[in-house]
Amino acid sequence: MSRDDISRTNRNRNRGTQSSSSSSNSNSNSKGKSKKKKFLTKKRVLWTLFFTTALAIFCALGGYLFIMLNGEKLLDENIDKLTVNETTKIYDRNAKLIGELALEKSEPVEYEDIPKLLVNAFVATEDKRFFEHSGVDLWSIGRAAVKDIAARSMVEGGSTITQQLAKNIFLTRDKTFFRKATEVSIAVALENKFTKEEIITKYLNRINFGGTIYGIKAASIRYFGQSNLNDLKVWQIATLAAMPKGPSRYNPLRNPELSKERRGVVLQLMYEQGYITKDQMDEAKVVNYNYKPPESKQRYQAFIDYAVDEAEDKFGLTEDDLNIGGYKIYTTMDAHAQETVEKAFADSDNFEKSADDELVQGSMTIINQENGSIVALLGGRNYEKKGYSRVNGSRRSPGSSFKPLVAYAPALESGKFTNNSVLSNEKQCFGTYCPNNLHGYSKTISMAAALTKSENIPAVWLLNEIGVNTGFQFAKKLGIKLKDEDKNLSLALGGMSEGTNTLEMAQAYSAFANGGELREAYSIKSITNSDGDTVYKANTKPERVMSENTAYQMTEMMQKVVEDGTGKKAKIDRPVAGKTGTTQSGYEGISSNRDVWFVGYTPEWTAAVWMGYDKPNKKHLLKNSSPLAAAFWGKVMEEALEGVPKKSFPQPEGTNQPEPTATPEAAEPVSGLNAAYDASTMTVNLSWEPASAKGVEYRIYRRETSEAEFSPLLNTVSANVGDISAMPGLTYEYYVTAYYPALDVESEPSATVTVEVQDEQPTQEPEPTVDPNLPTDGTGNGGNNGNGQNNGNPDGNNGNGNGNGNGGENGNQGNGNGNGNGNPGGNGSGGEFPSGTPEASPTPPPATIPPTDPAVTTGAGGGNAGTEGATDPVTDPSAGFVDEGTVTQ
Repeated sequence: MSRDDISRTNRNRNRGTQSSSSSSNSNSNSKGKSKKKKFLTKKRVLWTLFFTTALAIFCALGGYLFIMLNGEKLLDENIDKLTVNETTKIYDRNAKLIGELALEKSEPVEYEDIPKLLVNAFVATEDKRFFEHSGVDLWSIGRAAVKDIAARSMVEGGSTITQQLAKNIFLTRDKTFFRKATEVSIAVALENKFTKEEIITKYLNRINFGGTIYGIKAASIRYFGQSNLNDLKVWQIATLAAMPKGPSRYNPLRNPELSKERRGVVLQLMYEQGYITKDQMDEAKVVNYNYKPPESKQRYQAFIDYAVDEAEDKFGLTEDDLNIGGYKIYTTMDAHAQETVEKAFADSDNFEKSADDELVQGSMTIINQENGSIVALLGGRNYEKKGYSRVNGSRRSPGSSFKPLVAYAPALESGKFTNNSVLSNEKQCFGTYCPNNLHGYSKTISMAAALTKSENIPAVWLLNEIGVNTGFQFAKKLGIKLKDEDKNLSLALGGMSEGTNTLEMAQAYSAFANGGELREAYSIKSITNSDGDTVYKANTKPERVMSENTAYQMTEMMQKVVEDGTGKKAKIDRPVAGKTGTTQSGYEGISSNRDVWFVGYTPEWTAAVWMGYDKPNKKHLLKNSSPLAAAFWGKVMEEALEGVPKKSFPQPEGTNQPEPTATPEAAEPVSGLNAAYDASTMTVNLSWEPASAKGVEYRIYRRETSEAEFSPLLNTVSANVGDISAMPGLTYEYYVTAYYPALDVESEPSATVTVEVQDEQPTQEPEPTVDPNLPTDGTGNGGNNGNGQNNGNPDGNNGNGNGNGNGGENGNQGNGNGNGNGNPGGNGSGGEFPSGTPEASPTPPPATIPPTDPAVTTGAGGGNAGTEGATDPVTDPSAGFVDEGTVTQ
């Protein structure tokens, strides 16, 4: 062996010794560690798991046995009971009892008296495996568990008919695991004790069918006047089977459209499961519900129903919970105000008379703006319990009453305008949208005068200046529900795709009355359960939606609307600010109206009134305009506020008080009177130099040449006015005087002017056209002295184009601010008859109609716009769409 081999052998031996030593040390350490961790042996872990599992199984079995025995016990105790608590009671704002939710039920029906198709309808809708399972459907339980876990709460109720019956028998409404388990135990007990036929009979005799109606026979009588279930038609059976999913939501009396929609789902299920034919399904789907139950009036019913709905929406209680839960609901209702509203709605003299049995309907909501509480409300004449309420169920175009919300207030809030700002009042088009004024035109007009007279051009011009999206977002912030298709210039005049209601409008105007702070309207102060615990309390936290100064300026302007403008009929013995609104007929050549509004406020309360037909058509239109609603508002509010301490409108700190004006030494006569006839609007436009003193009222006198003397025509605070009652072919003379309130003196007449009204109208101006090769998402004024076609971005801003002048001359290229994403049609306009102005006015020429090609759209369009006193709309009435490029109020 060589010396090198010997060395290698020794090195290997040394390595082996080191390895052996290291291994020995390792084993020694492991033994020490294993001694320290002896308590984590596999054997101990297995025994622990075994005993834990055994204990869990034992507890589960014990719980199961307890629940099963308890289910039998609860079933025996409650099988013949419908409620174990006192009835739920409703109180007014002074904690005075105003009503109870007493249950309405008829005698039980036997299985033999229930049509088989009726049974099948409920099985198809609620539990198609009813005749197969043993009371508990494992698939349904699995589905409910998944939904509960996803929602992190108990949101899914018993899915089988037997479980739903068990829920009614158990009578406890807390959503807990124990209640769910108890329902299962009662369901099993039911299946053990009764046949399927007996179970579904008990189910149909016990379940809630909306409001306080319980049982299938009571429901049949209430909703169809049928006490014999065998007389029910297929569509009626499907309507009843649709209700358990949402007794309030699918109540055919109060929500006929939703009921019809849900009925269609039930009919589809019945067809798919072979219970009806396709012909039966198709026939039953199209039937409209129009049954009217016998009147059963009760005081405060409308408010009680609204409060119960609010309890469902805000606290998550169902109608069934409220009916049998023994709650106490403390509302915000003022009994005297509610009685006043109900009395006014019961007086037919307050409403326009209809040509037939279809009543002119109405809606009113009164809110205390200081805390947002609803004082009184009523959603229709002859309101029925749980019936259709127009307070929040109906949506109609608000006309010019929308101008303050979408044009004037956001313009003030922008800081670029004040109530004394000068606005454009010239006849003009905004792209292809060409609204008209009712009272003629002028180069400019102050914001306050424009609102007082309810002119259309200034409101549309103002919205165009601040941007449609600015006005759109401002109105949404006030609680008005709008859609993206409402982003167009007709929104300035109330042009909306769906409209609004008195609840939203009163809530929105309450922000003006409350110095710029908005509180969500509510009807419930608090709710206590059967144990006396408060389970709900109203949140009255305000949100600032505009500055105090904006609200103050709006109040100043809208006070003038009531003092000198279109809202004079709303005057009462308190300060009032408000705005009228009217929408025109929607039929060419018919000057009647669809809707009339007045929304206003005193320093104490805010209220909105709407009047009109539920389904307006050529036969069912209003001959009156907004003064009808304003007069109703004034009559109700005068009496409702009796006993309420009088206040003054709030004034922001630091607001400059108006300096007292010097009393003129003499009544200075009017000078500079001019008059000209505008054949395109059939209006004599008069203007004069304004007086140097403030607060002057101008009185216009007129004489037709065949008349012996001058007679008063109208009064105004503006230095210009339009006479729309001048007749073609006649000659008129005019003069104007100035009335000085400080002196209580009327000046000498101005110089007289003579105007010959032409017998024939000149050719109408050509309709603006749109170049189809240019994008037209935005609209605006393009170029100088003309309205141009603009290239707008998707938001409708910064359109550029060449404008063609109205006089036929080419305008210079310029920039225009386009607003819109509007749909074709739906041009809106708003304007109103001042008090005393004749209702019937000459028909203005046809409005400019936006293109109907869907590829060519403008910034105007998309809804039923406000139109007070206007005529000659261009529309397809059957589509419910009003093109209002004419005059409104």
